[in-house]
Amino acid sequence: MINIDSYAYSNHLKKIHPGEKSLFAMITLAVCLTSPTVITPLIVLALMAGLIIFKAGIPGRVFLKLLLVPFSFLVLSVLTIAFSISTDPSGFWIAETINGLTIGIRYPDLNTAAQLFLRSLGAVSCLYFLALTTPMTEIITVLHKLRVPVIITELMLLIYRFIFVFMETAITIKRAQSSRLGYVSLKISYRSLSRLFSALLGKVFVKSQELYNAMAARCYTGEIKVLTKKYPVNLRNYLLIIGLELPLILINLLGRR
Repeated sequence: MINIDSYAYSNHLKKIHPGEKSLFAMITLAVCLTSPTVITPLIVLALMAGLIIFKAGIPGRVFLKLLLVPFSFLVLSVLTIAFSISTDPSGFWIAETINGLTIGIRYPDLNTAAQLFLRSLGAVSCLYFLALTTPMTEIITVLHKLRVPVIITELMLLIYRFIFVFMETAITIKRAQSSRLGYVSLKISYRSLSRLFSALLGKVFVKSQELYNAMAARCYTGEIKVLTKKYPVNLRNYLLIIGLELPLILINLLGRR
């Protein structure tokens, strides 16, 4: 399991103000999503990969493993956009006709699918940059300064925490099943998987109750308070953000023309 929290607390960019990292990630995310060409998402993906691997000091294999998580979903999504079925064979770039139905790819659809795929990967890389270099408590602090309602930040913190609890519990159960030959065949694997899901629901419910009891024992009054560090504001970082974002915005403007 990739422990994102451990990298967020131990990376080389941990001493940079979380507001600066959040501002950079969000502006780059917006520029990537509004790009009319594939050039900007490619630059964003390369830029974020370089910052994560070389500046933050996070292993490249970790970044690649994280990118594989949305990769399969994106491939299935863009395939439905790239391929078309029609009774009219004209206009297809690559096609195959079967019983009067033409299945193939039109160039505009392929272009749209490629743009969607790269935009999504670029946007995900922006979020990974923020998640891998900034602890959740510091992101919550930034959101508090932006006057985000407390109920939203508390839900974010609890959901983030339970993602790791959920994964850790699932891995523990699967390891126990594997040690008892629970996945030696396809039929037994399906049975073990169903039992894993049913056991997981009960165990996570118990852990959530234990977490609430622990919070109540620490005088929880309806608001989760986190310790915040004071970081110096670095004007050089803001100038660097401007220097990186202006060329990307210019590429988008030229692409629209």
